[in-house]
Parts: sequence; structure tokens; C-alpha cells
Amino acid sequence: MMQRGDLDTIVSWVPEGGKVLDLGCGDGELLHRLQAEKQVEGLGIDIDPANIIVAVGKGLRVVQQDMEEGLQNFEDSRFDAVIIAYSLQVLERPHAVLERIVSIGDQAIVTFPNFGHWRSRLSLMFNGRMPKTKALPYSWFDTPNIHFCTVADFESLCKDLKIVVLERRMSSNIGFLAQLWPNLFAKSASYRITRR
Repeated sequence: MMQRGDLDTIVSWVPEGGKVLDLGCGDGELLHRLQAEKQVEGLGIDIDPANIIVAVGKGLRVVQQDMEEGLQNFEDSRFDAVIIAYSLQVLERPHAVLERIVSIGDQAIVTFPNFGHWRSRLSLMFNGRMPKTKALPYSWFDTPNIHFCTVADFESLCKDLKIVVLERRMSSNIGFLAQLWPNLFAKSASYRITRR
């Protein structure tokens, strides 16, 4: 599996012993780590049956469900943290999901690849084609990603939805530039958010 810069950040933000919902949990790698390191009471949701089998094999509680449809099944303030890691761009209605996760969780942790990264911009400008990167390895015609966003897009959406950004961290090979100009230099972004 590809090493992602957001996993350590997510683990650091999750409260010790908290109730956690991991949306798009995949094979359960993050949830397993959170249970081992933070002793969380975790629940994962994923739509892929193969991922569910692997996650259950790790002893995790997981539900096979479309995360966009299933969020209505949870009552408000049910979780200490709701995580949506590297899945925001595959959602049909990311704005609706953001509104819901800050209602069912005291806080939400959202991570995504930054489509405004300078390499993506240069690829579009010089090649005239949708970029392919380690974080976005698909071709335009077979990608599950339907809503690419940039750091600026995400922060603007949070402002429109009256969602408070508690903390943000940018992942990049050039850390100081990613902190100064995250929309241009961050490869990926991690946000800890809550309802105003």
C-alpha cells in the first residue's frame, strides 16, 4: 500500500479511547491502527465487499454500505470523531456529507489529495491532459474521483457551510512552502473540523 502522509496526522487528532466512525475505511488499515494505538471504539463503513472481508479478518467492526446513503442512520453527536480519509473526491455530494459528519461527530477529520498542487497544474498546462500522480493514479476515463478539489476549494466550502476549521496540516516534500502556500505546494491536506 502507498505510504500516505495523512495517517500519522489522523492518529494524532483522534481522542484516546474515543468512539470513531471511519468512512470509506478500505481494508481497515487506519481503524486497526487507531484501535491498537488509541484504544478507540471503532466502526468502519465501506462499499467494497473485498475490503469488508479483509477488515473483518483484522477483527474490526465494519458495515458494507454506501457512505452517502448510510450517514442518516446515525444520530447526532454519536461519535467523538468521524474520519473521511482520501474519499471526499469520490462522493457525489461532498457538501452534504461534510454537513452530516460534523453533526454526527464532535469533530471530523477530512483528508484529500490537493488537485491544485503545482505538478498537477503543470501537467495540465504542458501536456494538456488530466494529471496522473501517486495520489491520483487513474486515467480520466476510469477514475472513481468525480469531484477534485484544492485546498482553497475546501476552505471556501467550509466557510459557506459554517464549518469551523480547528486545525490543518499539509503534506509535502517542501514543508515550509506548503505551509506558506498550501494551495500550490501541498500534495495532500488534512483538516480537523467541527460545527460552528
